[in-house]
Amino acid sequence: MAQPRDDDANTRAFLASQPEIRVVDLLLADLCGILRGKRVTVGDLAAIHDPGLYLPGSMFALDVLGGTVQATGLGFDEGDADRPCRPIPGTLYPAPWLGSEVAQWQLSMFEHDGRPFFGDPRHVLTSVLERYAGHGWTPVVALEFEFYFVDPARTAAGYAQPPPARLTGRREHRTQINSMADLDSVSGLLEEIAATCAAQGVPTAAALAEYGPSQWEVNLRHVPDALAACDQAIRFKRIVKGVALNHGVEATFMAKPYADMAGSGLHLHVSLLDTAGRNVFAAAEPCANPLLRQAAAGMLATMAEGMAVFAPNANSYRRLRPQAYVPLHATWGHNNRGVAVRVPVSDVANRRLEHRVAGADANPYLLAAVVLAGMLHGLERQLEPPAPFTGNAYTQVGAAPPLPTDWPTALARFGASAVLREYLGAKFVRLYETTRRGEMEDFAAQLTPLEFAWYLAAL
Repeated sequence: MAQPRDDDANTRAFLASQPEIRVVDLLLADLCGILRGKRVTVGDLAAIHDPGLYLPGSMFALDVLGGTVQATGLGFDEGDADRPCRPIPGTLYPAPWLGSEVAQWQLSMFEHDGRPFFGDPRHVLTSVLERYAGHGWTPVVALEFEFYFVDPARTAAGYAQPPPARLTGRREHRTQINSMADLDSVSGLLEEIAATCAAQGVPTAAALAEYGPSQWEVNLRHVPDALAACDQAIRFKRIVKGVALNHGVEATFMAKPYADMAGSGLHLHVSLLDTAGRNVFAAAEPCANPLLRQAAAGMLATMAEGMAVFAPNANSYRRLRPQAYVPLHATWGHNNRGVAVRVPVSDVANRRLEHRVAGADANPYLLAAVVLAGMLHGLERQLEPPAPFTGNAYTQVGAAPPLPTDWPTALARFGASAVLREYLGAKFVRLYETTRRGEMEDFAAQLTPLEFAWYLAAL
């Protein structure tokens, strides 16, 4: 799949239409989905097309704190070498929450000879999509994010706390799913997020109050371009965080910010179009379409191997609890929010699969790559899924394979996966496992206040 580029004429046209722009944030999403990059003046933009912005390949060897995991070989072993990063077409937009003089542009990393850099998650997704194109299929993707607004001030113990309500000043500690009163309390903030998304070409749909205090869900619309959908998801997260700060609150996509409240997920909806633009999953009976069944079977067969992507850090595994709307087994069914792969209620033309396992902290490119790789694994091998689940999937624990619910097991399954090495590339699988394992080992080496509270005097 050829990588198109914006040309200088498009850049000049944008700047002519936005004469107040003085600086541009150049953004590269790392393995954790954290944005790295530089801020440059508009006079420097010509060089961004060719040769590109030079950044070290170690951008894709970082842990969540920004430290290079040297075991990847992308740090000092290669002299922390630079590679060119070039603009992603169609991603140059104003960043109004930062002021009228600031724009942003998303980048992707390449080798010096023009080949995609193997460690860039966007290129990993591209390689999966190329295999779909070989079959004449185009994935249609939509993502829905859950996230919390939290007070920028932490508790005395250093924990997150809900922000004071705008109208009452109270901190809420209850759950009110789909509460319109809660929605009213942040309507100005959500309206600004929606308006900014529109200004940046991010197609948002419904917004609703979720289970936790000041927890929200925003759905992005279906897009027949998985790369564009994930580019939009990256912009969406930056918009939410930036606009929230301007309203005096923080937004977090951390999977489990409160021990006793709901976690935040990232659900991915997907269908497939053929060369005539028809949905190949369309069928009157929701779970009867052969291609939909094969795709679901592949997702289920590879789900345990992809958990290290769906749950990428230590906190991710706090979210994996029974009957918390987080599936713990590789299950599927129609109109059932307890299963891992849901066939939502829809008309025939919009029949699709919804992957419900990942946390909001997952990298959107990698989530899409692993889910689509699993689907293609099932389609190419014509796998057949088990019978769809009905009723409470959490109580039918013996009827489906369990998913890893701890970080070491998930990383081991990911690293040993022949299917993921085939679709994502063996070099990338090693890189991702190595970076995540490095962070896991550093996290495990830390002493916590709880250890002193439990053990210091007692032992």
